[in-house]
Amino acid sequence: MKKLIAVSTLFVGACAFAGTASAADAMAGMKMDAGAMNAPASNRAALTDAEVKKVDPASGMVTLKHGALTNVGMPAMTMAFKAGNAAMLKQVHEGDTVKVRVENVDGTMTIVKLEKQ
Repeated sequence: MKKLIAVSTLFVGACAFAGTASAADAMAGMKMDAGAMNAPASNRAALTDAEVKKVDPASGMVTLKHGALTNVGMPAMTMAFKAGNAAMLKQVHEGDTVKVRVENVDGTMTIVKLEKQ
C-alpha cells in the first residue's frame, strides 16, 4: 500500500510539473513588460504610429499595423483592437495613418486615444 501511495504521489507531482512547464513553454515567445506601468509618465502617455488596415463597426474593432506599444509590452505587429468609443470608428478608414494609445481595459486591448494624421 505504501508503494501505491508513493507512486501516486510521484505521478501527481510529475503531472503538475508538466502542466507548469507547458504553460511556461506557451508563453516563451511573449515578452510582456510587467514593469511597464512603472515607466515615466511621458512613456505612459505616449502615442504610437499606426496604419489602419480594417474598420469593423459591427464588432467595434479596428485592425492596426502598429509600432511597439511599450506601455503594454507589445512589439510591432498587425492586430485588431477594440475601439474605446464609436466615434473612433467613424473618423478613420482603411489606409489612414494614425497615432494611437492602446491600454489593457478589463482584459481587452483597447484603443483609448486615436489621432488621425
